[in-house]
Amino acid sequence: MTTGRPRTIAEHTRAALARVQPLPVTPVRLDDPTVVGLVLADDVAAAAPVPAFDHAAMDGYAVRLDDLPADGSAVTLPVLADRRPGRPSPTPTPTDVVGMKSATPDPPGVADFPPTTADGGAVRIMTGAPVPDGFDAVVPVERTSTGHFVAGGPTTERTVTLSRQARDHVRRAGTDLRRGDPIARAGDVVGPGLVATAAAAGLVELPVRRRPRVAVLSTGSELAPLGTTETGTIADSNSLMLAALVRAAGADVVRIGAVPDDADALRAALDHVVGMKNAGPDRPEAADFMPTTGVVDLIVTSGGVSAGASDVVRELLDSPDVADVDVATVAVRPGKPQALATWRGTPWIAVPGNPVSAFVSTVLYALPAVRRLAGLDVPPAATARAAVGWPSPSGTEQVVPVVTGPDGVAPAGPDVHRLSALTAADALVVVPADVEHVAPGDRLPLVPIPGAR
Repeated sequence: MTTGRPRTIAEHTRAALARVQPLPVTPVRLDDPTVVGLVLADDVAAAAPVPAFDHAAMDGYAVRLDDLPADGSAVTLPVLADRRPGRPSPTPTPTDVVGMKSATPDPPGVADFPPTTADGGAVRIMTGAPVPDGFDAVVPVERTSTGHFVAGGPTTERTVTLSRQARDHVRRAGTDLRRGDPIARAGDVVGPGLVATAAAAGLVELPVRRRPRVAVLSTGSELAPLGTTETGTIADSNSLMLAALVRAAGADVVRIGAVPDDADALRAALDHVVGMKNAGPDRPEAADFMPTTGVVDLIVTSGGVSAGASDVVRELLDSPDVADVDVATVAVRPGKPQALATWRGTPWIAVPGNPVSAFVSTVLYALPAVRRLAGLDVPPAATARAAVGWPSPSGTEQVVPVVTGPDGVAPAGPDVHRLSALTAADALVVVPADVEHVAPGDRLPLVPIPGAR
């Protein structure tokens, strides 16, 4: 158990991060909707070129540029074939005409007209269809004698008059991505754009880290379920708050709710969330709050870390059931008492029970641990400019919930130590320990609140 001088916020954050490592790599298919929001564990490269083949960028006629006069004069060419997306695209020749019933297995809907022996020709082609071999440009239909195509209509034109265009209107294979080109890097978050690009580039799955699974609970015999009005009880807002923060940070949440100030009850709840199914059959007092859960990657609890007679977390930390216990004092307001431990091999971050202290401590210490489990780096330090001034206690860091505005940040309420101030806050700022008064224009370390407005 750690003792010694009070820690800074940065020191306790490092201590919490040292308890966790990125989760193992898991391949997840692109058609699995849960892949969105996960973090890549490895770099990803294209398995196939994008586009995969030369295809028409416009509805019109595929032509050989050698068949069109270089001076732009119009020429009339026979229509040799009809090419549409998803159909085979053999190279047409003057004697391999769509109108010859034995020449192609293409489905009905193509014109039936006699063959031609004229040199050159054009292929009626729709956007996205492969450009036949030997053809090197597409002339848009609106720039030809045909004028327009009728949706779903058969080929009726036997010839088309057209001229050379400034653009070829062909999307060439590999012009977006070549095989082996990088698509995304390890640490990138999977989004809709990456899903689409990876699928187009021939990938079936992505190497990701699964979403962390975090158990949250609050301690206190005075805590009651929502809607309880019994005198002497208060609503269990802390476990709801912790669950919301952890979920907003990208984790799956196992919320236990409130556990009474009883070491056996807390022991049973912790055993249950780490997968010890036989944790509490002879502990009936724990039955009301123990859900059926699986193994979790991190435990976050609020309350019970001070030195009071009812501080059940401190009581349990003194037992032989836990390992790697680190009880610390952080020179910060709010959130001075903190604890870290390992329960049956699962990292455990224990924060104070005061709601604002619990909120601040979870954002500062637990959420970076969630990010590391997910495979995300801790973001670089950001700063914000103070829009107004306010006093700060000397000798201790002050964490202030703030609202971000066009002129900078300002405290989220007249008393930032009240729970209601968190309703408006979208970030926290840290006032250094040697600052007794924040002046307008001062730059302060900024910590965004996940899920805030």
